[in-house]
Order: sequence, then C-alpha cells, then structure tokens
Amino acid sequence: MSLRYAKSEEFLARARKTIPLGAQTFSKSITQYPFGVSPYFVSRGKGSKVWDVDGHEYIDFISGLCSVTLGYADPDVNAAVAAQLEDGTIFTLSHPLETEVAELLCEVVPSAQMVRFGKNGSDATAGAIRIARAFTGRDRVLVCGYHGWQDWYIGATARNKGVPQATRDLTHVFPYNDLPALEKMLAAYKGEVAAVIMEPMNVSAPAPGYLEGVKALTHTAGALLVFDETITGFRFALGGAQELFGVTPDITTLGKGIANGFPLSAVCGRRDVMQEMEEVFFSFTMGGETLSLAAAKATIGKLRREPVIATMNERGSRILAEVMNLIDKHGVGHFASISGHPTWSFLIFKDVDGTNAFEIKTLWMQEIMERGLLSVGTHNISYSHSEADVDALLAIYDAIFPILRQAVDNRAIRQYLKCEPLEPLFRLR
Repeated sequence: MSLRYAKSEEFLARARKTIPLGAQTFSKSITQYPFGVSPYFVSRGKGSKVWDVDGHEYIDFISGLCSVTLGYADPDVNAAVAAQLEDGTIFTLSHPLETEVAELLCEVVPSAQMVRFGKNGSDATAGAIRIARAFTGRDRVLVCGYHGWQDWYIGATARNKGVPQATRDLTHVFPYNDLPALEKMLAAYKGEVAAVIMEPMNVSAPAPGYLEGVKALTHTAGALLVFDETITGFRFALGGAQELFGVTPDITTLGKGIANGFPLSAVCGRRDVMQEMEEVFFSFTMGGETLSLAAAKATIGKLRREPVIATMNERGSRILAEVMNLIDKHGVGHFASISGHPTWSFLIFKDVDGTNAFEIKTLWMQEIMERGLLSVGTHNISYSHSEADVDALLAIYDAIFPILRQAVDNRAIRQYLKCEPLEPLFRLR
C-alpha cells in the first residue's frame, strides 16, 4: 500500500466491492490512473484546485473531464443553483428555464434553431443520430472522434463487448483531415449514410478547407453533418468550434461545459431536422431538471459577460508555447510532443526503441501527481486557472522532463516506476 495514497487505496478496495472498477466513469478509474502512485477519490474542489481524500492539494488540469469551464464551485453558478433549489428540482410539468436556456443556445450557437436537453453527452449524440436516421431514412453512420458509450458508437471501437454485430456493422470510422478517405467511404455506402458525425477538432487543427469539404461531401451524399461539440462547445468559442472555424453543421451536440459541471447536455440544429423529435422518442424524466438548467443559464451568462474564453485562450497559448520550449530544452522531442487547441491541448508520448508510450506516460503521471498536478495527458483549461497555476505546471515539467529522458534513453523506465504501467483502454482520438 502507498503511504501517500493510503486512504484513496483503502476506499478503492471498499468501492470495488459494490462498484465495477470502483468508479462510475472509465476515465476516473484504475484503467487510467496507475495503482500505487495515484489518488482515486477527491473530497472537494475550489477554483482550479482539488483535494484528495488523503488531504493532498492538486492543480487540476483535467477539470472534471473538460466539464468545468469556470472553475470548481463557481460562486455565480452556485448562487443560481441554490436559489433554484428553494423552488424545486423536477416537476409534473415543464419549467420556464427549459425555454429560457433553449433560447440562449439559439442565440449563441450558429446551428441552433431548436433544442432538446439530455443529461450526458452520450444522450445528445445518440439523439442526433436517431433524428438523422429518421430524417434521411437511412441507417449507416460515419464517425470521427469520441462520441460516448451508446451501442451505435462504441460498437465501432475495441470496447464493443455486449454490442450486437448488426449494430456494429452500421458504424464506420473515418480518419481526420483526410477528405479523400471520407469521399471513398461515402461512395462505398452510396445512398445509405444518414449522418457524418465528428469532433470538429481534437488533437489536430483542421487543415484549411477541411471542415468545409466535409460539409460539402456530406451534403452531396444526401447525409446530415453532425458536429459533436461536447468538449469544444463553450471552450473554443462561445458558439463552439463551428463559430471559430466558420462552418455550420446541420446538428450540434453539446455537454460538459454547458453548465460548468452540472449534468446537462443538448442536441440542437436546423428546425426541419429537429422537428423530427416531435415523433422520434427522445424523452427523460430528468430532461427538464431545473438545477442544471439554472447552472447553464448562469454559466452562459458569465461566458457572455466576462472574458472567460479569452482568458482560457491566453493561459493555454502560453502552455502550448512554453511546453514546446521545454521539450526542446530537455531534448525529449523523440518521444514527446504537444498539440491541440489552447483551451484543450494534448501532451503526447510515443513509442521509442526500448520502451512504449504507456510506460512513459505512467512515469510522467507518477511524477506530476507526486508534485501536486493532476492531468492524464491533457491541459483542460478553466477560467479559474491562474498565471501562477501555469507557472507551477511549467516548473514541474522542467523538473521531470530530464527524469523522463534519462529513463527512456537508458532503457531503464521500469526502474523508475513505483507501479505497473498503464495499458491502453482504447484509442479515442
């Protein structure tokens, strides 16, 4: 047992008796955090910081899996939720907040003309695919990126256990920034594709004209274009990546940062497409839950009122530039690189002779967490991240990059590890 993480490990053993993997989310479980060098339970969060059950403080660059855009326990969001709590959370009839937040989304998201709410991003993506199939009368779906746990998508990944083969056969993965590959796939399933769904950007930026080309090819094929902006929405711009890149899809899915971590998602888009939901069944007892809607109203209001996204961009741009400088300074470019958008960037490790990316990542995680930094390879910026937080991240990288280089170059990485290395869950992006 680790002395540093003793309480976390004790609670993990307790949790695994009643919860598979001991966590509700794969990304928070032992599949992503190496046992012996990781915390597993957080007791509280405030701003950019969280505290684990052993009492250690961390600067959190995971930000609730990108769902926290303002910071933990944001006072404006908390006040709105507390006020609504006095009036109730769920009712026999709809609440005006449902319409008010839908109207806000239609004001700020370019593609949004009508809106329906869910609780998780997977609700929204599954709803988008269902209405696309209803609208086009077709069944096949082409995907690029990560789109949640539902059968229609996860069946196309290595995590397809329990998904019927007939469902798996209807989803096809295409590579990012490769228009010829998409064109070839659309041609192979001519007249059968209902939707092309993609994250408009994740690790790499779209090549000039790429998103425009995807839209043109999709429409020529008679399919609908869906942008999964579960992460990029309210992060890349107020109106998401579609606003940033100037390409408007037919349907958009939103989640995570829409309510600063309260459980809410949305599927929105063209009026004629969204009207399919008057017949297509997309219905939740908690779809109109008011605390999350109050949180969304307060979050979007703050995003419009204060320089949230500009500040996030500024902090993240500094990370992108200065981490690249540190990679050069310490000569670790043969196994490490950084890419992505300033508000959602990726520190990427690759296999080299004598070791693999997961061993390197495990050592990196071991060292950063011991120094009070939480990350799983991304820098998910929130408005609460300060210049001092960025300074701390850079100082930690400056200290551990030489350790990584020594371990890798001497082929001695196992000697540096105090745990077993991570193994791949499945490749998301």
